[in-house]
Amino acid sequence: MKKKLSKATICVQGGYSPSKGEPRQMPIVQSTTFKYDTSEQMARLFDLEDAGYFYTRLANPTNDMVASRINQLEGGVGAMLTSSGQAANFFACLNICEAGGHIVSTSAIYGGTFNLLGASFAKLGIEVSFVDQEAPEEEIAKAFRPNTKLFFAEVLTNPGVRILDIEKMARIAHAHGVPLIVDNTFPTPIHCRPLEWGADIVTHSTTKYIDGHGVSVGGVIVDGGSFDWDAYADKFPGLTKPDPTYHGLTYTKAFGKAAYITKATTHLMRDFGSIQSPQNAFYINLGLQTLHLRMERVAASAMKVAEYLKSRPELKWILFTQLEDDPQHDRQLKYMPEGTCGVMAFALHGGREFANRFMDALRLVTIETHVADCYTCILHPASHTHRQLTDEQLAEAGVDPDLMRLSIGLEDPDDIISDIEQALEAAKN
Repeated sequence: MKKKLSKATICVQGGYSPSKGEPRQMPIVQSTTFKYDTSEQMARLFDLEDAGYFYTRLANPTNDMVASRINQLEGGVGAMLTSSGQAANFFACLNICEAGGHIVSTSAIYGGTFNLLGASFAKLGIEVSFVDQEAPEEEIAKAFRPNTKLFFAEVLTNPGVRILDIEKMARIAHAHGVPLIVDNTFPTPIHCRPLEWGADIVTHSTTKYIDGHGVSVGGVIVDGGSFDWDAYADKFPGLTKPDPTYHGLTYTKAFGKAAYITKATTHLMRDFGSIQSPQNAFYINLGLQTLHLRMERVAASAMKVAEYLKSRPELKWILFTQLEDDPQHDRQLKYMPEGTCGVMAFALHGGREFANRFMDALRLVTIETHVADCYTCILHPASHTHRQLTDEQLAEAGVDPDLMRLSIGLEDPDDIISDIEQALEAAKN
């Protein structure tokens, strides 16, 4: 029996196995188009009767090799790279939801995603109901309607770093005949594999830990292949009924468990074109090769910094589930026993004015919109990433006005602590 590869080995070698005389490193196929010998060969590609490449807007070998590596890490049946994490979430939902449809989403999600679902989707004729992910199952169930197409959530929320009870959400979604789509950006498949806990589709902003160096914007959708679309054929006609744009092909009949991701690639990417560049995919590949090492390091460093912050009298509160007294520590041990990531949320006494003086006094830690890369960075979501939300929406998303999001990088944790210490002292003056 073939031994299952470890996540570390997949990070380094997954998705690409060169043969004799081929490059050891994953090549960048920087080409828009691909040559064929006959018109019939090209026609069969356009009819989805053969697999292959003919235009990079739909698919590219470099992108597919990287997507395959992420797919192996998550344990899915197929994956597709996108131009950004926002594009991944947009495509993941739009692939099975159209005008007249309805989505249920948890409210404690990244501000940009909240705006995508709550504002932009409304312009497409798609309604979204937001729910408290900690509410009882029967309360969350009330949000579902006959036209609900999916349930969306973040595995580890941004910026509140609260862990989703994946099994609970999968149970609710499946009871209403819809898939659970989760954003797994913060934990990455190194620390959590949501498909093993009942999720059906996983998205990532690869811009964050998967790249890990702040050089490449991108996203990915991974199809778990677990949801039975044909069991709810009338709810998902795009997958279970003939597609007139591909001569009446039906995705579930033609591609089985990979129906969802095939439609996303051949239909949505064809029409919307938010493809990731092969160059950016190559950068993500370099990040993937060290992902398992970096996730272990940032989780350990973040624990050390969190424990230091707890010792400071200036600390008002802190949210970091690896701390034993965090309300969700038991949930962390269940879903992410090896650690979460390097991100934590905290607040200081003295309000926004003291917080701003503290952040401005930092020297090593930088104020950035970014998060989850090799540099330690901080921001104030209510003033930055979530500033488009009203006070009511901030409360609904679980974003305290005092909350600061601190993302620990790969620097020595003692140096990070020293910088925090001097900034706290400077903020008092």
